[in-house]
Amino acid sequence: MLNKFEKKINGIWIDPIIFTFKFVKACDVCICSGECCYYGVYTDKKEYEKILAHKERIVQEMDDSQTKDVNKWFEQPEVDPDFESGIAVGTEVYNGKCVFLDKQGFCTLQKIAMKDGEFKWKYKPLYCILFPLVVCDGVLTVDDEHINSMHYCSKVENQVSTVFECCKDELIYFFGEKDFEELSEYRKEYLFQLEEKIKKENNNLRNQVEK
Repeated sequence: MLNKFEKKINGIWIDPIIFTFKFVKACDVCICSGECCYYGVYTDKKEYEKILAHKERIVQEMDDSQTKDVNKWFEQPEVDPDFESGIAVGTEVYNGKCVFLDKQGFCTLQKIAMKDGEFKWKYKPLYCILFPLVVCDGVLTVDDEHINSMHYCSKVENQVSTVFECCKDELIYFFGEKDFEELSEYRKEYLFQLEEKIKKENNNLRNQVEK
């Protein structure tokens, strides 16, 4: 029998649902307008401080649908062991979306990095990068509750890939190349075991029918 959480990589338990959960092939802001960002996101205290360190540049890139009042960008910090520093700081919602989401559905934090020739995720919070993946109680899993609230990603007819397949770059960013290879090997092992389990169950069912 398969255990739900039997593998830990770099201190994070792996929920094997990431290998089978269906999702869209790739994010397309032109379709969803950054809908996954409507509710804001929790940032690590270090990410929060990095963002504030570049507040002048961020303000320059904001449009008239966003607030340029830095005091309205973040919620109060709170203790959360799933974050590296142990402290999480949520982004505020303004005009029905994350304060850093512009009117076209693009992330201002990613825009300034790309415009300035930096790595695209330099200023972006980890949980924005990982979505639809999330780390909850030390387990890397799928944020299915959030997915279900969206008009495009929640539709079965649009889910043509798996979370693992569509988030390879994000997983490499999160784990690093070496640990990602370990994750890939675990995926192969898990899917093989799952296939064998299904075969066994089907054989048992056929035997019962034949009796």
